[in-house]
Amino acid sequence: MSATLGESSSSSHTNKLIHSNSPYLLQHAHNPVDWQPWGDAALEQARREDKPIFLSIGYSACHWCHVMAHESFENARIAEILNRDFVAIKVDREERPDIDTLYMQAVQMLTGSGGWPLSVWLTPDLKPFYGGTYFPPSDHSGRPGLERVLLHLGKLWKTDRAQLEERAERLTSAMRESLAGDAVVGPTFAKAGLTVDGALEAEIQEAVSNATQTFVGELDPKWGGFGGAPKFPPSGTIRLLLRDFHRTGNKAALHAATLTLDRMAYGGLFDQIGGGFHRYAVDNVWLVPHFEKMLYDNALLVVAYTEAFQLTGNPLYRRIVTETLDYILREMVDSGGGFHAAEDADSEGEEGKYYVWSVDEVIAVLGKDDGAFFGDHFGMSKRGNFESHTILNVTTREHEDASLSERDRARVKRLSEVLRKHRDDRVHPGRDDKVLTGWNGLMISALVKGYQVFGDGRYRDAALRAGVFLKETMVREGQVLRAYRGGKADVVGYLDDYAALAMAYLDLYETTFDWEWIRAAEALATALHARFEEVGAGGYYYTIEGQSDLLSRTKPLMDSQVPSGNTLAAGVFLRLGILLGKDVYMERATEVIEAVLSLARKHPRTVAHMLLIMDSYASPKTELVLVGNRDDADLQVFRDIAYRHYDPARVLLVHDPETDASIDIPLLEGRFKVDGATTAYLCRDTICKKPMTSPDEFATVLVENR
Repeated sequence: MSATLGESSSSSHTNKLIHSNSPYLLQHAHNPVDWQPWGDAALEQARREDKPIFLSIGYSACHWCHVMAHESFENARIAEILNRDFVAIKVDREERPDIDTLYMQAVQMLTGSGGWPLSVWLTPDLKPFYGGTYFPPSDHSGRPGLERVLLHLGKLWKTDRAQLEERAERLTSAMRESLAGDAVVGPTFAKAGLTVDGALEAEIQEAVSNATQTFVGELDPKWGGFGGAPKFPPSGTIRLLLRDFHRTGNKAALHAATLTLDRMAYGGLFDQIGGGFHRYAVDNVWLVPHFEKMLYDNALLVVAYTEAFQLTGNPLYRRIVTETLDYILREMVDSGGGFHAAEDADSEGEEGKYYVWSVDEVIAVLGKDDGAFFGDHFGMSKRGNFESHTILNVTTREHEDASLSERDRARVKRLSEVLRKHRDDRVHPGRDDKVLTGWNGLMISALVKGYQVFGDGRYRDAALRAGVFLKETMVREGQVLRAYRGGKADVVGYLDDYAALAMAYLDLYETTFDWEWIRAAEALATALHARFEEVGAGGYYYTIEGQSDLLSRTKPLMDSQVPSGNTLAAGVFLRLGILLGKDVYMERATEVIEAVLSLARKHPRTVAHMLLIMDSYASPKTELVLVGNRDDADLQVFRDIAYRHYDPARVLLVHDPETDASIDIPLLEGRFKVDGATTAYLCRDTICKKPMTSPDEFATVLVENR
């Protein structure tokens, strides 16, 4: 098992982070810096003592956060300056993404780039005046040293404070203007007259089509991906290209998607013997990753590979999904049933040490013949490809699974398992064992997808257990909490926590067909709208109203590696609107889409996940109702046929007339068994096929209904 991040060794110094629940904050609890968590006490001290704030933001699996901590925050001289002249505050960006988003924008405005660790200097009233990312302790390679920066800013605060405050006012004003511009990207469609006679759908279809053309044009023709290094796994872009191929037969879109999926799977980005994806590749060929593993990346990539398998039947994609979900179930499940946030890039103070191999070690473990076979398959050499060691990869092979015989494929699997068990004896990377609601929602949806397509009951059981855990632990009187660790749930939830959890509930319904999951999703959607809506502008703020410790509320319209909160919210309202036949939910989805459409036209890469929601909104909707006893084998045959069929704009209901009589929604009107048999009702944009009682006929009609 991985070592838990935040398990600190004893030290002569202990600061106020020792009472935190965050593994990242606990990593710094014995720094000589008098760190405090973000909160009323620290902010009041800054105001009372009239000192500037040094705000340091990072996360537990961040390699350069560790470097800066070791070099600077364990440095007695730097600690002395920080403790004397500043109020030092630490923030875990995964617990407080609202603070991170706000001050990341400030640093990007100041420097033109951002990243972690994030270092920002604020006035006591929280206005930023200086910032950057990693600062070495002293000047190095063109970077100013943290000691010099602290001394300079501390002196300016005392001798020329007006300059810093004027700079803070200008930067804060620019941030607020930018946030206001983000909130209303363009004129609303109600004003532009685009909601009449299907014009909104036409606008969306044009934006989606232009986006797919843009993505195909940006493809790296040899190594896949869209753009140069560093390369992040583009799950949203891949899924949009798969949809375009499914709808239009565009082989260029399919090639762009599958080439990228193949190259990521063959490279060092994928843990070839342990399963799961690292965060990104630092090079152009997906070979050398940044070795940390994040829950959200693996959740989103499972869905992308599963959908690719549905469309292509490529066994490579099945294997990648299976090995990734097996990794999650083996390494990342909390005792309560949720999923841990991340695994570190480092072990024993070295990045990637846990994951790399030498030829001698492989031969020592596997023997000469098997070691040579394994080394040849995974591109091993005495020289290595990463600091004299080898990151396992098969990037030299064009079609790894197709080129191997069944016997050799079984041999690779057997030897990989031997080495994985041997690797378990190494010092593991640290694990961030907090459970984040939004990320868990994404993983539940991924497990549901894996179960539906591949039929592994372990995935269904894990998804259901996590869903019950979140429902019972992370939702209190309708309020969602963000983080859980060690029996304690805290931090008020954000927009993406509400929306991702509601989406997971809807997916759990389509797995269990227990109507309570839809009721729970609807309750969350109602609370989301009440607590986060920007009235009159369309879309939702990231934080609840009335949060007093923020300079300003942000409104996330752009996706990052994960879907934005507004993307997730639009998806939830769209599905609820179709399932329940309620116009109010369709109107809310429409308002979010209207707010983002201008951005989708101009900068599609910034809203790749939202484009999926927009595509579903503007595409013909498939409504599938299966009537029968949900536990009957006949109904499960129909269900499994539907699961395996690729249709991203489908909603699925099971109606048992004996138990669901009280459920009154339009999709269930007039739905009954024909001749006492399990019956499938399939409609597409209100045009319905005749009821079907034959599974073979049902399967044929699904294929014809694309």
